[in-house]
Amino acid sequence: MAKPIFCGLDFGTSNSTLGLFRQEKVELVPVEGDNVTIPSALFFDFEEHGVHFGRDAIQTYLEGGEGRMMRALKSILGTPTMQEFTMVGRERKPFTAVLGLFLSHMKAKAEVLLDDNLTHVVMGRPVFFVDNNPDADKEAEQTMRAIAQDIGFTDVEFEYEPVAAARDFQQVAEREEIALIIDIGGGTSDFTILKVLPGDLDKQSDNSRNQILANTGVHIGGTDFDRWLSLSRVMPLLGYQSPMLKEGRLMPVGYYHDLATWQKINFLYDHKTHSELRYLRKEAKEPHLLDRLLQLLELREGHRLALSVESSKVTLSDQEETELPLTFIERDLVASISRADLIDSLDDGTERIKRTISEALKLASLDGEQISAVFLTGGSTKVPYIRQSLTAMVPNAQIIEGDAFGSVGIGLALEAQRRFS
Repeated sequence: MAKPIFCGLDFGTSNSTLGLFRQEKVELVPVEGDNVTIPSALFFDFEEHGVHFGRDAIQTYLEGGEGRMMRALKSILGTPTMQEFTMVGRERKPFTAVLGLFLSHMKAKAEVLLDDNLTHVVMGRPVFFVDNNPDADKEAEQTMRAIAQDIGFTDVEFEYEPVAAARDFQQVAEREEIALIIDIGGGTSDFTILKVLPGDLDKQSDNSRNQILANTGVHIGGTDFDRWLSLSRVMPLLGYQSPMLKEGRLMPVGYYHDLATWQKINFLYDHKTHSELRYLRKEAKEPHLLDRLLQLLELREGHRLALSVESSKVTLSDQEETELPLTFIERDLVASISRADLIDSLDDGTERIKRTISEALKLASLDGEQISAVFLTGGSTKVPYIRQSLTAMVPNAQIIEGDAFGSVGIGLALEAQRRFS
């Protein structure tokens, strides 16, 4: 009987990968065309009555396709929203079914390539799906397990994402290291401190987990950085924190926080929200700002705005200034954003991430000077301000670049081989 193929599935807030261990080697497999990464996005096409995934979903939406865009669904795991239904056209779908569609699509892509079924999987998970709530965290993992089983995985296990990244790092380690794994993805920032031995760690220890000195994490990631930048530099153009006619009152902020949060944008496209904003417009000192917001929601362009903010964040990694065109809302409307604006909007979140790393060092009974290597993975480690702020905490460490979007998937496949062999 043929051995099962061992699979590592990294379902990310922003991007996802699938790794396989077969024929004594590990690889990421193409899950969208020739790409081994796929944006964690779906577009329900109301014209063709189909579903688009990844880059295809985003492009179809941007081209003006009639339908519903969904992204960053991982962020609702462990929250009450996960147990609710959402309207897709005229159909009510549970959010679990939406997640299942995306994961099933990835699994099917790999199975076509292999001409075989995938049954054994190690799935990545953040150190905490939900901060400071063990029950919700447990529920999030149970939900993911049930979804994985529903789409055909018979053997499902989990590994912390930074520990999986550490397994990838272990492959390139040339000497004994005290290493800090920094994994900052779209939804969470996770950290592992471990003693790395070059070569096959499992042959050097009865249990590779004995080498792990600390795991910590915090529910902050790239989508949060986007949200803070949007609230700081874009949402004021739509009325965020603008004054009302009644002295001392400001425009309610909830609409803007939802508009700046990927997984909540679709909730604003309802009659109730539209009616509330029409009423608030009458009470606003600057009603033209509310007109812009209403126009955006009428056009259902919230995801276009979020994509533009995300793109501006990336641009500011290389440029001092950029302009974000908002002409799809109003002619000649532009948001000017500088790198200083970006740093200001990221500062509080970066400080929280630094405190989480300090917690990991304390748990490991180490100080920053004792870390000899830092392994960086996750897209947000590419943001210079975040990268420099965190690596400054470990001044003696060699900085090692992992695959920003692939290290976790590779490590999960290696872990699958270890667990299921």
